[in-house]
Amino acid sequence: HSGFEINIQQGRHPVVETMMPPEEFIPNDLRLDEEGRIVILTGPNMAGKSTVLRQIGLIQVLAQIGSFVPASMARLPICDRVFTRVGASDSLARGQSTFMVEMVETANLLNHATSSSLLVLDEVGRGTSTYDGISIAWAVVEHIHNHPRLHCRTLFATHYHELTQLSELLPHVRNYNVAVAEEKDRVVFLRRIVLGGADRSYGIHVGQLAGLPRPVIERAKEILEELELEARAPGSSRG
Repeated sequence: HSGFEINIQQGRHPVVETMMPPEEFIPNDLRLDEEGRIVILTGPNMAGKSTVLRQIGLIQVLAQIGSFVPASMARLPICDRVFTRVGASDSLARGQSTFMVEMVETANLLNHATSSSLLVLDEVGRGTSTYDGISIAWAVVEHIHNHPRLHCRTLFATHYHELTQLSELLPHVRNYNVAVAEEKDRVVFLRRIVLGGADRSYGIHVGQLAGLPRPVIERAKEILEELELEARAPGSSRG
């Protein structure tokens, strides 16, 4: 259609799904429109944020080449370009770090996207220190939201859950998160996106799932508690 809205029901990733056992892939719904044109997608690593982002981009491209799309229903506009900032591709021979490549790709989309583009950004800012990363990611979202040439449909996945505050400050930002079920001291990733922002990163739980030794996990929990107490202390300069 010639409008702005992207509305995908029961969308799937055609490649990831074929690599998984039958019936195991969890389909997802997503809608972008004039009111909510930027989606901040939070949730822990390993939860499925990147798969959701990639499948939206793929569905858009498949639709524009006239293909069937992996969804029960899809209402898709014509985009002039799909810009992505996903994955990491070092260019060490040219002296570019992963972070430099990330910044060059982000600069390219900010400088060349239009209001008819679709932007897919995954974990922008992760390649540098936490506060630098949050600051860059925050400023990028603000720029996409406010710049008159942009105002484009944007999917922005991040593990910086501080960015969920943007939905209170910018009228066209919406928060989604990848649902997580907590059972005692373990988490289960449901791989289903729901409205609202994640309030925790669950990084230590991911380390536990990966098989980090128990003493490392227990010590990491102690250090996290200390850092959180320090951050909440009166007069603390930490965020």
